[in-house]
Amino acid sequence: MNQKLLKLENLLRFHTLCRQLHSVGQRRALAQWRHGFSSAYPVWAAQLYARPLQIDMLIGAALSQYRLLVTKKEERPWKSQLSSTKSKKEIEVWIGMTVEELARAMEKNTDFVYEALLNTAIDIDSLEADSHLDEVWIKEVIKKAGMKLKWSKLKKDKVRENKDAVRRPQADPALLTPRSPVVTIMGHVDHGKTTLLDKLRKTQVAAMEAGGITQHIGAFLVSLPSGEKITFLDTPGHAAFSAMRARGAQVTDIVILVVAADDGVMKQTVESIQHAKDAQVPIVLAINKCDKAEADPEKVKKELLAYDVVCEDCGGDVQAVHVSALTGDNLMALAEATIALAEMLELKADRTGPVEGTVIESFTDKGRGPVTTAIIQRGTLRKGSVLVAGKSWAKVRLIFDENGKTISEAYPSMPVGIIGWRDLPSAGDEILEVESEPRAREVVDWRKYMQEQEKSKEDLKVIEEKRKEHQEAHRKVREKYGSLHWKERSFKEYLERKEGKPLKPKEKIERDSNTFPVIIKGDVDGSVETLLNIMDTYDASHECELELVHFGVGDISENDVNLAETFSGVIYGFNVNASNVIQQSAAKKGVKIKLHKIIYRLIEDLQEELSSRLPCTVEEHPVGEASILATFSITEGKKKLPVAGCRVQKGQLEKQRKFKLIRNGHVIWKGLLTSLKHHKDDVSVIKTGMDCGLSLDEEKIEFKVGDQIICYEEKQVLAKTSWDPGF
Repeated sequence: MNQKLLKLENLLRFHTLCRQLHSVGQRRALAQWRHGFSSAYPVWAAQLYARPLQIDMLIGAALSQYRLLVTKKEERPWKSQLSSTKSKKEIEVWIGMTVEELARAMEKNTDFVYEALLNTAIDIDSLEADSHLDEVWIKEVIKKAGMKLKWSKLKKDKVRENKDAVRRPQADPALLTPRSPVVTIMGHVDHGKTTLLDKLRKTQVAAMEAGGITQHIGAFLVSLPSGEKITFLDTPGHAAFSAMRARGAQVTDIVILVVAADDGVMKQTVESIQHAKDAQVPIVLAINKCDKAEADPEKVKKELLAYDVVCEDCGGDVQAVHVSALTGDNLMALAEATIALAEMLELKADRTGPVEGTVIESFTDKGRGPVTTAIIQRGTLRKGSVLVAGKSWAKVRLIFDENGKTISEAYPSMPVGIIGWRDLPSAGDEILEVESEPRAREVVDWRKYMQEQEKSKEDLKVIEEKRKEHQEAHRKVREKYGSLHWKERSFKEYLERKEGKPLKPKEKIERDSNTFPVIIKGDVDGSVETLLNIMDTYDASHECELELVHFGVGDISENDVNLAETFSGVIYGFNVNASNVIQQSAAKKGVKIKLHKIIYRLIEDLQEELSSRLPCTVEEHPVGEASILATFSITEGKKKLPVAGCRVQKGQLEKQRKFKLIRNGHVIWKGLLTSLKHHKDDVSVIKTGMDCGLSLDEEKIEFKVGDQIICYEEKQVLAKTSWDPGF
């Protein structure tokens, strides 16, 4: 209250001083008018020089009061800023909210969020209305909107809640029951892995069903005369084994290492040993091809000592069995050795509770949809169970064994085929049973969300690295222009590209089809400058020249349309408008106007337009392949024409298509056939396995036995510009 009275008093004093000063000025002017033409000079002079002291005093007092008032008023903006800060709109936000949720909370549209995130490290192209935003981007949008944010703990915790499904804790030992061992056969190529698997599989089929055909599902079960069972994984390659180990899926209990007795330890043998050690899986050594005369099993055992594989004969704990996969000798002994090792390992599993397992392989069947082969590791699988594996889920419709026979239940260590998947899971994915379909969808959605989060983080790192590279390269290019204004700099760059030739917009210029003229219009200088900076990174002039005809700030005008018509260019507008009159005029003149509100969409459009102006590439797609088995010649009139006797190895030969002759990996001729015969009949198509005779449209070409004839078709493929703007 005292401050307000003091202000009022100062204001009244200032007003009084101003009135006094004004009256003095009026009296002085009146005296000058009355005595300006009078001869009474001393009176006028006395009045004129009697006032300055009084005026100076009044002016000084007025200035003093003015300074005091100004000083008091200067505090007002600061106080008003505080009050405006306090009156900022407060927005309730939470971690992981989507673009649409943020826009709704701010009472804005989604375009506002996109525009607020322009020129930041985030990839605008990947943002959709349902995309989740990190904390830093939420803060950035709120800051640019001039609002305050308030974190909502409830929603923050809700978004961050883990919805994933996980394996159960270890079971009570009292609930565990013995199970069959799961065995993987590994070794070097051509050492007999496939033959050994086939022999074991055929033996099992013959024992179960005479004449039955085994439907291979990636794993199979072998029953021994003693009643014991072994599950063999049909994954002789290392890729599936490595993939499962990388995902932490320890499916295999025992590895049978196959080594040829006549070949010894090879590269893939060493890799197999390393895989087994990394997975901490015991090894049974199968020395194969012992029926050969040059076989030397003892040499194999000695070579394995260098890799810490010590057989029982040498004082170690690795069982070694001499077998012949070709004749089937000692295969039962190998199986018994595996069972003995399994008994030592005391393999047990819990048959109760939800199912846990691992996908061995997956494929799509035309009649049954997505199908997976799985090994059950815990629980009992039944029809109707709801399973989750990776980012897919299933309600089990059918369970079948390796022979294609439908079964009602599957226990631990059993290899089964499962039908009912919504999508195809990957080999090595962990299978978990959940209580319901909604719960399965929840788990899959969570996993997809986590994958998107990881991908976003990786993309941000790549974008940031590219942005830094672009900035550094751009800085070096711009150094030669010094401190010029960006408009002058852009104009000089344009003149350099045009070799100093001025534009002639009124003249119709014939332009090369390999040139793409563009006109850029933006809402503000900063937008236009950003677009020009991005266009400066264009480095694909050898494909299509990008020519900047004109740039400016403001809505699209008739002059822009005329320029675009003259140069056969395209107008790009960023956050600007084009009236109906302008659009109609552009349509009549055949000018494209492309308006965008997101800068990345504009650049994408520019890339597509550049790609459309590139010539299509021609790709050759083989239709058939034939090998030349014999050469001979026939007489037509006075000419002898060379003819090639061929057999089609792949596909088919079609006379109307193009052909090429390949010798020692090199193409020595391309063209058409003059004749294509099967025996003595002219034909237009020769299929796989059939013999034919053919002659070329070039008589000078000589055939040689062993040459290849390729029939192919040419297809045009749309090209894509190599320009990468860096985001």
